[in-house]
Amino acid sequence: MLRLSLFSSLRRWGAVCATTALAFGTSWAAAPAALSAVPRPLITDYTQVSSTLVPPSEATCNGIGRRCWAPAPFQSAYNLTSLYTAGNQGQGVTVAVIDSFGSQTIAADLNNFSTQFGLPHLCGEANYKCAPGDSTFKVLCVQACTNAKSQPPTANDPGQENKSAWSVEVSLDVEWVHAVAPRANVLLVTVPTAETLGVQGFPLMMNAEQYVIDHGLAQVITQSFGAAEESFNGGTAALQNLRGAFVSAKAHNVSVFASSGDGGNENVMKSPVGGPNAGPAIPFPTVIWPGSDPLVTSVGGTYLCANANTTGSRTDDSVSPPAKCQANPGVTEIGWVVGGGGFSHVFGKPAYQNNLPSGSNTAGNTNNMRGVPDVSMEASSLTGVLVYDGGSWFVVGGTSVSSPTFAAVAAIADQVNGAPLGFLNDGLYKIGSNPARYANDFFDVTTGNNDQFKSPQDPNYAASTGWDPVTGLGTPNAANLVPDLILAVHGS
Repeated sequence: MLRLSLFSSLRRWGAVCATTALAFGTSWAAAPAALSAVPRPLITDYTQVSSTLVPPSEATCNGIGRRCWAPAPFQSAYNLTSLYTAGNQGQGVTVAVIDSFGSQTIAADLNNFSTQFGLPHLCGEANYKCAPGDSTFKVLCVQACTNAKSQPPTANDPGQENKSAWSVEVSLDVEWVHAVAPRANVLLVTVPTAETLGVQGFPLMMNAEQYVIDHGLAQVITQSFGAAEESFNGGTAALQNLRGAFVSAKAHNVSVFASSGDGGNENVMKSPVGGPNAGPAIPFPTVIWPGSDPLVTSVGGTYLCANANTTGSRTDDSVSPPAKCQANPGVTEIGWVVGGGGFSHVFGKPAYQNNLPSGSNTAGNTNNMRGVPDVSMEASSLTGVLVYDGGSWFVVGGTSVSSPTFAAVAAIADQVNGAPLGFLNDGLYKIGSNPARYANDFFDVTTGNNDQFKSPQDPNYAASTGWDPVTGLGTPNAANLVPDLILAVHGS
């Protein structure tokens, strides 16, 4: 990628020209209209691969040292295809994606993404005539819609409010919810400012989520932004004051997902914002909020080293790039070295984390605090997903990939259940506490380390059997996880 530190650079965007005003200063935008871009997303890295309608080949990606995931092999790697064959593709469920600004080209980008990969078209894509029974793509602007435009070169920090830079994040979120839950409705919810590490934006984003919940607009919410718990002005009180939407989500059976971060166990302060000393590193291990919130399902990241050329069973590929996969023959997934994870300094350990699988790595949790993440999916850009944005194909990484893709798995579970499952962490950890179910429902990632402070790396931040502060419980074996998660949420 353009090494933007998406966690601090692509925080979420999206906007279009409003067509109908709603209450509370909220507007709907017709999906085919123009969107804009920018909060600091948890996209850590993206690289432009080509500027054609047709996606690049795997050989092209390998030629730049990357492994690129298209939807069909990705679906196979996480055992989703049998769910689709049975008619379970998320239909009737809406996933809300929260972003800053938006993207002026998202409706057209989504149309080409769907066309190239043989995905069902959504009503709301550009150049598509809606048919009865189509799932939908819509855009909701909260407070105001914004037009994408670049910052002037004289700006103190062009990355903070660079709306035109954030469209890749929007395209990633929308396209990969669609890739994993092909018949779910996708609602892009945009706010008119960036989430710049807590300086601004968080209240707007939380208000946007509250609006979605209050009006029953989605059953699943995914958010790929965040800031270190220590970075909030006003300390813990300021952070606690932002949690209302998550409390409401649990009360209204809305599942909420958040990226765990793209800095490993190291994060930065939000000020100073500009200048040579901007964003100083916090000199001890930290985690980010909202991923650290006990009311949120935090999604960490991996290198997906499975075979990206096959739609068959999940097998490793230690021949193709990147070097991380080549150095670990026989391993299909590795904990991402900068996947966010560790232990909260704000939230105590929730009851659902009291009974972890055997072998879990909790040695670093000396104060009995909330562990992050809960689960994981692919996130490294070296094994990144293909995203179409503004006429170009990118290979994209960051826990901005893992949060929307796991949210899409939850949408399928909602559909199979016939009703929203709501808060999922109790159920996920209930599965984790049962050895047989856990082995059946998760790919346990046991290789990798996200420590950024020590050399050699601190073993307290190593992937292990069971739960660990790199990948949580692991990644979804979706065809097995979905029915068991439904049972677990209902207490069985």
